[in-house]
Amino acid sequence: MTGSGSEILLPRRRRRRRSNWRGLVYIAPAMALVIVFFIMPVLFTGWMSLHNWPLMGASRWIGFNNYFRMANDTRFMTALNFTAYYTVIVTIAIFAIAFPLAIFVEKERQFVGAYRTIIFLPVVVGLATASLLWVWLANVDSGFIGPALKALGLVEKSPNLLATFDTAFLTIVVMVVWKIAGFTMIILLTGLQAIPSELTEAARIDGAGRWQRFRHLTLPLMRKTIALALIVSVTGSILAFDQFYIMTSGGPQNKMISVVYYIFNQSFVSFNLGYGAALSIVLLAILVAISIVQLWLLRVGEERP
Repeated sequence: MTGSGSEILLPRRRRRRRSNWRGLVYIAPAMALVIVFFIMPVLFTGWMSLHNWPLMGASRWIGFNNYFRMANDTRFMTALNFTAYYTVIVTIAIFAIAFPLAIFVEKERQFVGAYRTIIFLPVVVGLATASLLWVWLANVDSGFIGPALKALGLVEKSPNLLATFDTAFLTIVVMVVWKIAGFTMIILLTGLQAIPSELTEAARIDGAGRWQRFRHLTLPLMRKTIALALIVSVTGSILAFDQFYIMTSGGPQNKMISVVYYIFNQSFVSFNLGYGAALSIVLLAILVAISIVQLWLLRVGEERP
């Protein structure tokens, strides 16, 4: 009996090994892409960050001097503070718009498909294209927003929306929300549609109001969806570059220089490639840390009985 049992187990082990090898073959192309286009560039960037790496000429090993330099770089700290401020404002604004829209288009009603399409349409527009579009819309003479405000009697003369920090920042925030809210809406919509209708109906029968159902049923069941949408929004905001480069060129008075914009200036304007690489590694570490914290916070209490 023992010999026959071993003979039965051997084919099972072989099939399991074949299945494992088959799985590795299937994921090999994706693994190759990740290694070539993510892991290797990150490793090379880390190596560059340990050198004085000019655009022309030989590089020189300087160890961690580029990282020590950041502690006294006030412009980097200013860019970091501005990026954090922008990230908080934009993320809150996107969720404040996207969540109600997701709830609105989640229910089956007339023309709901058209509503979803219209809301999602700005997402397919490239960020650079959207930035150029809003530069035209905000133009003091030939644009639309300023003359429209003047025609409505809200202002005496057409304002230059990109001339001051407050109006330029508000314009960029509105543009980003218009561009991104539809994408966040789709992510949240998938989470809403994954909630079993039986649970919602049972809560309604038990007398739970809309706010009670939203707070005690919808939000807990959407933790993972919210985590995904939050990570995407925060990551995209921290990596913001196009809108500041195209719409304001970092102005007015260099007050709208994001971290990525500063890395771009150091690497490809000042040609401090080693320092730019060090800044990129630090930014990657910040993104990883923020993502871990977000996931941890959204999972707190998830497995409570």
